Amino acid sequence: MKKILEFIDLESGRLRKTHDNYPDEEKRALARMVKLSEEVGELADEVLSFNSMQRDEKQANHNSDSLSEEVADVLIVTLLLAKTLGVDVEKALEKKIEKINKRYEK
Repeated sequence: MKKILEFIDLESGRLRKTHDNYPDEEKRALARMVKLSEEVGELADEVLSFNSMQRDEKQANHNSDSLSEEVADVLIVTLLLAKTLGVDVEKALEKKIEKINKRYEK
């Protein structure tokens, strides 16, 4: 997780240098949320292709790496959004995992 979050810090810095025309963090967060929605849509297309449920034109563009790449894109953009919003991802995941595990305790 540490290595992934280091990459997110690096990528966030690169994006600020190359694509950052947002006057404040609120606009940056909104832009990343829109980007996340776009990536989730692309993942949905890949899931349909993976299950051979796309029309022929889209099915032709599908390859064996597409699905995993789209999953990775969704995770990366989600982590970038979390960084922008000041979410401590490690703590949030630990807390959520604990909450989920408690559902199954008897």
